[in-house]
Amino acid sequence: MEVINALGRRKSAIARVYVSAGNGKITINGRPLEVYFPSELLQFVVKQPLSVTENEGKYDVKVNLNGGGIKGQAEALRLGIARALCKIDAETFRPKLKSNGFLTRDSREVERKKPGRPGARKRFQFSKR
Repeated sequence: MEVINALGRRKSAIARVYVSAGNGKITINGRPLEVYFPSELLQFVVKQPLSVTENEGKYDVKVNLNGGGIKGQAEALRLGIARALCKIDAETFRPKLKSNGFLTRDSREVERKKPGRPGARKRFQFSKR
């Protein structure tokens, strides 16, 4: 099997994912998953597409991650892995991934700050007198 690549995005995080046949090793920016995401919850989020499609331990995943915070990066990586699995075997994996919502890009972005205001929507305190 050749290397399959896919892209995952969430907020300002971008994950470029390269999946190849292997023994389940996930490497992010040259570091293992457990070192890059020490939180058990974020490790679970990253591994969700593999566990839903029963592919844990079958594929090696190499990732280039940049931008955003750790939560956004983990969710971008989840989308990237799900898209890569769809490229490998669409008719088997796609229904499971789609029903769990792993193929949907979360399009919510931070709203820009407006001029003359302290934030995007917030106003300065109103004083009648």
